[in-house]
Order: sequence, then structure tokens, then C-alpha cells
Amino acid sequence: MLGATAWAFMLTERAHLEPSPIHGAQVGRIFSPACDCDRRVARIDFTLRRDDELTVWMERDGERVRTLVPGRSYAAGPVSLVFDGISEQGETLADGTYRPVIRLGRRHLTIRLPNETVLDTKPPAIRVPRRIYTHISPDGDGHRDDFAVSYRVSEPASAILLVDDRRVLETRPGLEGVLRWDGTVGGRPARPRNHVLTASARDEAGNVAEPVPFAIVRIRYVALGRDRVVARPGTHFAILVLADAPLVRWRLAGREGTAATSGGQTTLRLRAPVRGGVFRLYVSASGHAAEATVVVG
Repeated sequence: MLGATAWAFMLTERAHLEPSPIHGAQVGRIFSPACDCDRRVARIDFTLRRDDELTVWMERDGERVRTLVPGRSYAAGPVSLVFDGISEQGETLADGTYRPVIRLGRRHLTIRLPNETVLDTKPPAIRVPRRIYTHISPDGDGHRDDFAVSYRVSEPASAILLVDDRRVLETRPGLEGVLRWDGTVGGRPARPRNHVLTASARDEAGNVAEPVPFAIVRIRYVALGRDRVVARPGTHFAILVLADAPLVRWRLAGREGTAATSGGQTTLRLRAPVRGGVFRLYVSASGHAAEATVVVG
């Protein structure tokens, strides 16, 4: 009897000392079947120490919901599987936490991996101020060089800024932050005109929020209130200049001068040439220019 007890104790201790038949298990932490990205499935990777016949399934709350491997022989070494969040009937499973379970047929051993994966198909929601109409002049002079707006998201997510439906920025994940546009698209300066800005967000599982158009931003360096002026010879006329530079320069019929701006604008009061004809008025600021036709007669 003592010998049998000792033998049983030795077998128990040997079982305790024997390494697990599976090691190096890694399971994707979160995924979404609705994601058009590399997180649309959860990867399940582990290493098998010896050849065996595996049956692998996913459990939720202790209930088997999807069989990944119905019974197949594997050689010792790495094993890679994927869980796509789809049921046996082809339907997307409910959001929640799932755990891989591995049955080793030759050893008559079932292992529930401690690694879990979260199926999340609910996209985040992003909140930004709406109906913004503004302008920028991204010429590097420190005056209205960019546009910025604060945002909040319903869960930790990265915010996405689109300009004319092209993605120009994606922030670090978080609950709030700032979307900032420097006037470039694809690394190149955008054209001087109106641009529609749209906000979206991407959560950790890869779900993307419904895009929200929220602003129209005009790129404007220098603009004139009208592009044609009619004046009598030698008389004075006025023309509005919109520019964020502190100083603008003008040139007309061999004469030139400067004018200071205030609040992003100034009004030039100029004298028309004393002879009749068609002339060009050039107004420049920070390396950009606009022009108007001056008809004298």
C-alpha cells in the first residue's frame, strides 16, 4: 500500500513538472468582422510541443459557439488559426468576450487558453462643432496658417479628418483631442478655394464612425472685392482687399504702394490713370497675388 501511494505521488509530481503541451499562445485582443482592415479577424497562434490531434472551438460564457478545427492532426510546431466572429450558420456573433478552447485528442486533455478576444462591431461616435465657415491662408507668416477644432469621441478612438473626402489626418487614440488642418492634401498645398471638412473616428477594433461634414474652409491668400473697376481718368476709386498678411502691396500703371490690413482686410483708395485704357491692378501679400481689371474712360 505504501508503495502504491508513493508511485501515485511520483506520477502526480511528474505531471506537475511536465511542461504544458502548448506554449507561446497569443490571441488577438479585439477585432470586428465589420472592419475593412487587418483586425477583421482574431488571430490565434500557439506552439504544439508534440504531434497531436486537435479540436479547437470558441466559447462565450462557457458555451461553445463556433468550432474552428473539428479534429485534425498537427505536427509539433507553430499553429495559426483565425476566428472571424461568424457562427456555424453564417451569422455574425454577438459582441462580447470569447475564449479559445483546445482539445488534444491523443492526450485526452482540454486546455482553455487564458487569452480572451473581444468581438466589437459597434462604431464610435464623434462630436465636433458644426456649421463652421472660415478661411485660412497657409503661407507660413503666422497669420491664420491653419484651422483647428476640438472633438470628443464616445470611446477611446483615433479621430480622422477628411478634406474633400480625402483623409489627411488620423490622431492618436483617446477620448478627446484637436483636429488641425494645415491646408495640405496628400502632402501638397490645396488649391485656393472652398474645401469641405469631414470628421470620422476609428476604434481599437477597426470600426469606423459615420463621417460628419462639419466645416467649409476657404484657402485664401489675397482676394479682391471685385475683379473689374470702371473709372474716369484721374478720378479716385476704392477696392476691398482681403488678406491675413499685415501688409499688402499694390501696383497700377507704373505706380505702386503698400497698405496695412486690419482684421484680415483693407480698402485701397487709388487714383485712376489720367489717360484712358485698360489697366491691371496687382495686389500681393506673402508671395501670393490677385488682380483686377481697371477700365479707364
